[in-house]
Order: sequence, then structure tokens, then C-alpha cells
Amino acid sequence: MKQFLSAIIMGVCGAVATFLAFSFNLPSWVLFLAWVSYYLFGKSFKSALLTLVPISAGIIMGTLILSFGGLLGGYLAKMGFPIAVFIFISALTYLSKIKYLNNIPAWFMGLIIFFGVHPHLQVISILSLFIPILVGLAFAFINDTLTQLVFKTSVKS
Repeated sequence: MKQFLSAIIMGVCGAVATFLAFSFNLPSWVLFLAWVSYYLFGKSFKSALLTLVPISAGIIMGTLILSFGGLLGGYLAKMGFPIAVFIFISALTYLSKIKYLNNIPAWFMGLIIFFGVHPHLQVISILSLFIPILVGLAFAFINDTLTQLVFKTSVKS
């Protein structure tokens, strides 16, 4: 019975998350990527907040790569973008030594989200990336919390 209730909770959370993503024209894959990151990086509210830091840094790095790659492209043609990627990804090895920025996979999640969505390089477009990220983390937290409650309740019964 516990497994059945867990499956129902996950199904309802996934269905509601998808409904919201489609209703508000949010990229559902970003929402589910954030959902997965909740489970990959600690499965707690605190770890989710801490994971937001390198995900955000990855998104910022994506904007810098795109901007700098465009600038270099004016001088180096097709080589501008790969050189920008080389410079910033190389810098990541040093940046990951900083507390709260040490989660390299989360950096890459931010980069994947940025380059996957292809937002305009405008503040509002970049900030709007955080809506599906936060929704995904919230649904993961809700799903995990409700599932834990089901398992605790069924253990006491």
C-alpha cells in the first residue's frame, strides 16, 4: 500500500507540475531537470537552496560565454564561441573551489538550462529561467515530503 500511495503522490505532483508548465508556457523539461537536481544534490530544502547558487552561476556563465563569444566572433569568426567556452569552462575548475560554488554538475545544469532555452540576453528573460527551476524544486520538495509522511504514517500503523 505504501508503494501505491507513493506512486499516486508522484503521479499527481508530476501531472500538476506539467499542467502548470503548459498553462504558463514554461519549459517543462527545465522544471523536471530542477526536480531531478533536488534528488541528486541532497534531498532537503537546505540543499535545494544551496544548489540554486551554482545553477544560477551556470546561467550567469552562459550569458557571459554567449556575450564574450559574440565579441570574439567579431575578430575570430567561428572560433570566437569555442574560445569563450574554453576560457570560462577552464575558469570553472578554479571557481569550484569557492564555498557554495563547488557543485560542478549544478553549474552544468545552469549552462544546460541557459543554452537549452536560448533566452534573449535581457534581464527579464534570464530571470524568467528561475520560474520553472523554483517550481521544479518546489514540486520535488512537496513530493518528497508527502512520500516521507506516507511512509512514517504506515510504519506507525
